[in-house]
Amino acid sequence: MYTIKLFLFIAPLVISSRIDQDYSSIDSVSPEPKSRFAMLDDVKILANGLLQLGHGLKDFVHKTKGQINDIFQKLNIFDQSFYDLSLQTNEIKEEEKELRRTTSKLQIKNEEVKNMSVELNSKFESLLEEKILLQQKVRYLEDQLINLIKNQPETQEHPEVTLLKVTIPADCTTIYNRGEHTSGIYSIRPSNSQVFNVYCDVISGTSWTLIQHRIDGSQNFNETWENYKYGFGSLDGKCLIHRLLQLFFSGEFWLGLEKIHSIVKQSTYILRIELEDWKNNKHYIEYSFHLGDHETNYTLHLVEITGNVPNALPEHKDLMFSTWDHKAKGHSNCPESYSGGWWCHDVCGENNLNGKYNKQKAKTKQERRGICWKSQNGRLYSIKSTKMLIHPTDSGSSELTEAN
Repeated sequence: MYTIKLFLFIAPLVISSRIDQDYSSIDSVSPEPKSRFAMLDDVKILANGLLQLGHGLKDFVHKTKGQINDIFQKLNIFDQSFYDLSLQTNEIKEEEKELRRTTSKLQIKNEEVKNMSVELNSKFESLLEEKILLQQKVRYLEDQLINLIKNQPETQEHPEVTLLKVTIPADCTTIYNRGEHTSGIYSIRPSNSQVFNVYCDVISGTSWTLIQHRIDGSQNFNETWENYKYGFGSLDGKCLIHRLLQLFFSGEFWLGLEKIHSIVKQSTYILRIELEDWKNNKHYIEYSFHLGDHETNYTLHLVEITGNVPNALPEHKDLMFSTWDHKAKGHSNCPESYSGGWWCHDVCGENNLNGKYNKQKAKTKQERRGICWKSQNGRLYSIKSTKMLIHPTDSGSSELTEAN
């Protein structure tokens, strides 16, 4: 472009110069050879200008060609990107279709699972109803048998009655040895005692009698001496739904000091305490123990055997049971402080598995007066759930008992 402008600028000057020379030739006549040389110079100037113009055009064409090549390269890149994007779009569409097909299959499976769940629930409820009816029939027959035994003199007893008298198990271990290997509520009759229900918890190939259970705070444990003596909680609940659920699951309850004593006086027993903290860590500790009767305020004497949690209860000492309305000697404020009956010694300790249930990890001193386990080295465990279970040291020691 610059060369063209230069040519347009030079050409008029050359022409003008030529005209001036023509006019001057009129005034002064020059020799013919001089005129020829002047024309040759003009031609050289024009040729030089055209040559420069050609070079300029060549550079312009070369530059333009490079720009066009760049544009084509960018267009090719754009085309490739567009093609790749189209492929990705198609892949996404295929994945979306596959996802929809999978979702549809899952919905169908979900419906099938729901239907199966409804069917299983229906069968489960039917089984529960059948089992509760069978248990009611068994209890009715047991009551009839007991009344028959009471009303009939010993001299007139029939052999059939004598045989039936020895069929009531003395504890959960006896029930397990008879082939009942499922946790649930069963009827037992310890020696020289009445028939009552217990929850048998199957653990590691044997059955333990559950005497206390805390899990959600649904049961108030700040009960009277009378209730602690004979038991309270969901084990003996009257609600049909609760009774059905209790065939397989135990709620919160206290079996009763009198019932516990009637079981453990038959043989030497182990006390097992199971604890679960708010981090879902599970702990346990086992003691050999002796439990006194009501005249001793159900005095508890403990000796640790084993466990994976530090001991928190005094050993080799007589621990008397107290409630807010029945305080043993030296236990004036313990039941009120910990909101539940428990075994204490001299002063109130910081361990009461029957204390107030805190639905969170204990932080304040007041909250630590709920369910907690403070070891003798000072470590405090804030407890979410507890179990207290008993089991004879000799698994075969508890035989079937005879009603008296």
